[in-house]
Amino acid sequence: MSITVFLQYCLAGISIGGIYALIAIGYTMVYGILRLINFAHGDIFMMSAYFMIFAMVNFMIPWYISAVIVIVSTVALGVIIEKVAYKPLRNAPRMSIMISAIGVSYLLQNLATYLFSALPKPYPDIPVLNRTIYLGEVSTSLVTFITPIITIAAVAGLLALLKYTKIGMAMRAVAKDFETAQLMGIKINSVISMTFVIGCSLAAVGSMLYFTPRPSVFPLAGSLPGLKCFVAAVFGGIGSIPGAVLGGFIIGLSETFIKAAGYSEFSDVFTFILLIVVLMFKPTGLFGENMTEKV
Repeated sequence: MSITVFLQYCLAGISIGGIYALIAIGYTMVYGILRLINFAHGDIFMMSAYFMIFAMVNFMIPWYISAVIVIVSTVALGVIIEKVAYKPLRNAPRMSIMISAIGVSYLLQNLATYLFSALPKPYPDIPVLNRTIYLGEVSTSLVTFITPIITIAAVAGLLALLKYTKIGMAMRAVAKDFETAQLMGIKINSVISMTFVIGCSLAAVGSMLYFTPRPSVFPLAGSLPGLKCFVAAVFGGIGSIPGAVLGGFIIGLSETFIKAAGYSEFSDVFTFILLIVVLMFKPTGLFGENMTEKV
């Protein structure tokens, strides 16, 4: 393998890893606040792709305006799901809310099938993102190059929001101790809504970056990426944003080089082997904290 080919694979792996990181942040933030694995998050990511098809193909809206519409629509969908499916179960056993999340996942998949059919639909072409650029002898698409930059910028902005803003401090307080934060007068519902707003907006951005170089979207298109991003969050330490980002990049690079070695059929298997190994030897992940249950 020449150095040029190696660098191209590295760039592709970092790019897909950046997308996984953006989606994994949604998993880890919701878990940090609600102790809930939002299994519907991958399907929200899939619905975001259909929103882009709807805006650009059906209404012929320019891509830069469609991008804003997609982010707003995805955030609205996520907030509605939280209000309808999760909020009524706030005080229910964790198993109940987890079953609700799985139900929402299947609901979104079947809703997409009903509205858009099970046949793959072509994702609209965004020429500015698909154009080829050259970095020395390495050629790549613009979307592949800017994805890790967007990811790092989004994570830096999110960490700044959590550290320096009032809502960020409230989110950290709720993540640390839900009951005490509620007793101290923190508006829990506002914090949870903001968590879903951030997670869904990042999923919408990740969706545009993920599907732009891919030919089509179908109702199950979010299932496997969603599971991989969940593994990324667990690997890094679910509840830890830097951990989710690191997990996303590691999985992206690993599966890219497994495919480059000619073992494409094992690239997805590796992700779940990684999950098993992490749960066996370090259940809290790389950056996870050991939590003691209050009795």
